[in-house]
Amino acid sequence: MEPRSRDEDLRKQEPQWIQQALLGDTEAFVELIELYQRSVFNLCYRMLGTLEDAEDAAQETFLRAFHSLRQYDPARPFATWLLSIAAHYCIDQIRKRRMVIFSLEDLPEPEFASHDPPLETTVGIREDQQKIQQLLKTLSEVDRAVVVLYYWYDLSYEEIAKTLSLSVSAIKSRLHRARRALANSWLKRYPATFQEADRKGYESPVF
Repeated sequence: MEPRSRDEDLRKQEPQWIQQALLGDTEAFVELIELYQRSVFNLCYRMLGTLEDAEDAAQETFLRAFHSLRQYDPARPFATWLLSIAAHYCIDQIRKRRMVIFSLEDLPEPEFASHDPPLETTVGIREDQQKIQQLLKTLSEVDRAVVVLYYWYDLSYEEIAKTLSLSVSAIKSRLHRARRALANSWLKRYPATFQEADRKGYESPVF
């Protein structure tokens, strides 16, 4: 209970820190970084797949947020605005290195990002998360962002659409397509997990 109440207290100070940051108070912006650095880093890691790239992307996200702070709309959750900057930056990075990083045909052991309890009950949590992270790499950069924002950050279709500058129908279509692709890839590459789930009476890892 204590960590949760502490986070709530910190979030209550967010509007004040934003106002101070708008006036050029760098210490106030540092407080915002402390508050959201884990969320931003986690998104970058799930998008880019390596700790080093995620760290660089998170730093770039906060740098861009600081320089464009005056464009922030107070009517919009600050966290969502930050995640939007992070997601777009990661999408750009993936596109730049797309020809080098992955070919859908040459990917080593793909994996998908964890979001459902069934994944954790079929094998080990850590093992499944590693497999899931690899499967994410088989998706296009935008589909990857949709999946991460929907399953890890619990954003609504509307919030994701606004974050990625797409229509709600496009988000639903991309999510449906990504779920099918990930489920098929999982079944193809890790059929043993389905057999193990059936043997133990668990649900299969369906996305």
